[in-house]
Amino acid sequence: MLKTFLGSLLNIIFPKTCLVCHRPLKDNNISDFLCLDCYRSIKKNAPPLCTICGRQIRGVHVYKNVCPACQRQQFSFDRALAPCVYEGVARELIHKFKYQNRDYLSQILGKIIIDFIRQYRITLIFFDLVMPVPLHKTRLREREFNQAELLACQIAREFSLPVCASNLWRKEYRKPQAELKEEKRRKNIKGCFSLRKPAEIKGKNIILVDDVLTTGATCSEAASVLKAAGALSVWVLTLAN
Repeated sequence: MLKTFLGSLLNIIFPKTCLVCHRPLKDNNISDFLCLDCYRSIKKNAPPLCTICGRQIRGVHVYKNVCPACQRQQFSFDRALAPCVYEGVARELIHKFKYQNRDYLSQILGKIIIDFIRQYRITLIFFDLVMPVPLHKTRLREREFNQAELLACQIAREFSLPVCASNLWRKEYRKPQAELKEEKRRKNIKGCFSLRKPAEIKGKNIILVDDVLTTGATCSEAASVLKAAGALSVWVLTLAN
């Protein structure tokens, strides 16, 4: 009883507010840091989706099943999927997750990916490994966690798949992709990844996990290293694109 009283008193003095809109949280909020209104305002990807990058396609491009951007370039991964559009609440949550050391956001962000997989009945039974896109050790020290690894662990746990977080690594420190324009990202990330144990990749179907797919350059470069080691297929799962 005393613990409940103290908790209520603390909430009166320091009321919990939504991390995005900063309004006081009500009893029906989606979590201890996100209100239901903000959660519902997250823009979701819905079919028809591009069969390469996973973005929603409309109009004359629907019959081709490939968006205009993917018709102009090639990727090393076989397919990418993401539940959210990288804007608004989704973008703000991802930025807080990555750059403000809010690792606890991985729980609700991971749930969004898991719900998307279940809603659209994406079959993961044929995959052998879940692998996060790695951070360079310098950036990992700065951030103290790899956001992609936290998401990968949630997906793997939910669907009973093994996580391999140490084989793929960034052997060189490069300028952050977010600071570069599209045409420079591929050049910046080229040759950045390597495998510690390439033999463990041969013959495997792999789910590569990251937080965001923008140009696709990072995931494509990572997938090319996995394919070179003998991976049969590489699908990319991100929270947003």
